[in-house]
Amino acid sequence: MNLFDLAGNGGGNAEAPGTVCSRKACRTPAEWQLLWNNPKIHTPERRKIWLACGEHRSWLEDYLQTRGLWKETLALEAAASFDKTAPRDPSGRIG
Repeated sequence: MNLFDLAGNGGGNAEAPGTVCSRKACRTPAEWQLLWNNPKIHTPERRKIWLACGEHRSWLEDYLQTRGLWKETLALEAAASFDKTAPRDPSGRIG
């Protein structure tokens, strides 16, 4: 038995941290990144990122658009070309 067996995944390879959909209770691998910012508390160039699976992309986009927070949606593969000099939160995540 190894530590991963105790986590309940049977010792299989787990997804990299942070690559699952941001929709509550969804553990599906993400395919999209939704860039947003709250103009009341963030500078205009700041971008926060939610990840979305194909099923929840439109729901998460609608949620952000309704509140005037959504900026753009990019394929997750585009994350490699995303500006890594963007402001980081205290945990070190981009956005």
